[in-house]
Amino acid sequence: MTGNRAVIYKGPQHMAVEDIGYPQMLVKGKPVTHGVILKILVSNICGSDLHMYRGRTDMQPGTPFGHEITGMVIEKGADVEMLDIGDIVSVPFNVACGRCRNCKEQATNICLTVNDLKPGGAYGYAEMGPWQGGQAEYVFVPYADFNLLKFPDREQAIEKLLDLSMLTDIFPTGFHGAVTAGVGVGKTVYIAGAGPVGLCAAVSSYLLGAACVIIGDYNQARLDHAKEALGCETINIGEHEVLRDQIAEILNVPEVDCGIDAIGYEAHGHGHKVDKNVTSDPLDSLIDVTRYGGMLGVPGVYMPMDPQGRTMLDKMGRPAFEWGRAWDKGLTISTGQVPVARYNRYLMNAILFDRIKLQKVLNTTTISLNEAPQAYQVFNNGAPQKFVIDPHQVLSNPEQFKATSVAAGYQ
Repeated sequence: MTGNRAVIYKGPQHMAVEDIGYPQMLVKGKPVTHGVILKILVSNICGSDLHMYRGRTDMQPGTPFGHEITGMVIEKGADVEMLDIGDIVSVPFNVACGRCRNCKEQATNICLTVNDLKPGGAYGYAEMGPWQGGQAEYVFVPYADFNLLKFPDREQAIEKLLDLSMLTDIFPTGFHGAVTAGVGVGKTVYIAGAGPVGLCAAVSSYLLGAACVIIGDYNQARLDHAKEALGCETINIGEHEVLRDQIAEILNVPEVDCGIDAIGYEAHGHGHKVDKNVTSDPLDSLIDVTRYGGMLGVPGVYMPMDPQGRTMLDKMGRPAFEWGRAWDKGLTISTGQVPVARYNRYLMNAILFDRIKLQKVLNTTTISLNEAPQAYQVFNNGAPQKFVIDPHQVLSNPEQFKATSVAAGYQ
């Protein structure tokens, strides 16, 4: 095989589909035997991709996007022992070696060896190493035995593929946000942001036993969807200046036990500031409404550099937020990308045993590779949807995929 069509970043708000060539099993230009080549079954467009799409990172034009990958093993290196040709697998967006100190401590989000710039690697992401993005037809995955999560039953995996595709990033990310915010039985939770990660944080909060989950956003369509799909309490932050007052109307007290920032650095302000970029707004709001001694989970992305930041501090990745008030309140704040492999097996089981159904919650919409550039525009405009790319028409024609797989010996 020689072809491999992929979604390519051409510049801010400009995507195209181009052939990048069939992947090779190379790390730093040298052949390796610990990896696999995947035929990509589905690859999702993530809210984090929008940071790069909008030009809010130093992503280089010509880079293939995509870090939410689910695929089938079609080639494997000689040292891959735990996987077979034909296995259907989930790919954590964290590229991790499995050998360094951090990987051995389950901190696969900050692997020390897979990125020459800094700890931590990801597929098709700014400053996260040389790894090809997965919004494509095929992709190379290194350290396959360590990185990949094999689904136990192929037919069941195809049947639940839309839900299982969320294991690569946003479901574990939302779950990590809830866990690090201390969500548990009977807790009250405020989530800043009603996008896909915010919805996954809400699902996870309910899974962990939360009594009341409140989501705040300025996008009323997203809030309406969150209320309909999950039964969350919602607050339109564009209509209110003081969040504590709205929290009090719902809970009878102006504070919550747990706070989750599912927005990150491309935030909008409250009330009359809602149309302005106010990087610190989610953090300041959460610090204000989380109880003394409470916990904040921050799965929302904050970049070391923001070329289009509103202030010089924002451009330098140093947003000014109410650190003194956070310290005074004795808040515990957890940050960083999720170590997907810490959670994905258990969340997979929750999906396979029908404890969680994400399609309705996330309003998933299946598209072809050719439709991806247009989907980026729609998603960028705030549509309450999760776009799932189906490069080989697996979801649109599962019986044909099964027949083709059997004919090819992938059983």
